[in-house]
Order: sequence, then C-alpha cells, then structure tokens
Amino acid sequence: MRVFDYRDVPLEPVEMEGCKDVKVRWLLRTEHGAEKFWMRVFEVEPGGYTPYHKHPWEHEVFVLEGEGVVVGEGGQEKPIRPGTVVFVPPNELHQFKNTGNTTLKFICLVPAHE
Repeated sequence: MRVFDYRDVPLEPVEMEGCKDVKVRWLLRTEHGAEKFWMRVFEVEPGGYTPYHKHPWEHEVFVLEGEGVVVGEGGQEKPIRPGTVVFVPPNELHQFKNTGNTTLKFICLVPAHE
C-alpha cells in the first residue's frame, strides 16, 4: 500500500506540441506498482490548454479546482468546473482549456500503457 500527499510529487511541465501552460504530477504509474491504471493531476494556468489530440486509450477525469471547457469532436465545447466528471472514449479528439482566472486542476486516470 502507498499513502502520501499528492503535493509531495514533483510538478513537471508538459512538453507536447499544441500545449500551453500545463503541468502534471504523476501520482501512480507502473514504477509505483500500478499495473492497470495510472493516476495524474494536471494543473492548467489561466489561458492554458492541453493539445487537441486523440489516442487509443480512454480518460476518466474529475475536476478539482478552477473553470474551463473540454473540447470534443468537431470543436464542441462543454463547460467544466469543480465536481465535473468527464469520460473521453478511445480515439476521440479532446482538449482541456482553462477559461477562468485561477489554475484549473483535475485528476486524470488512464489505462497503463508504454
């Protein structure tokens, strides 16, 4: 069993094309013993965004703080705020944007992959 404060995990910049002002904390990965799912906390600064992209795995997202939109197929935007749950199916285009004045913070779970 592992028990720790998520703030003790380093906050790392996300270095991806099409990404602006995004950082991530890799809370649980394979090296921590998580063989099925990985857990991350993303922090997106005001005006920041993740890439508009897709991949063969699903996402489960829970918004902790801040406000923004999740952009789906065809550019459709849906508002997100604390308590919002987002499920992104495999191979669906998606992007998270911070439209608020404070940091947008969300938990993101994905299947373990290399």
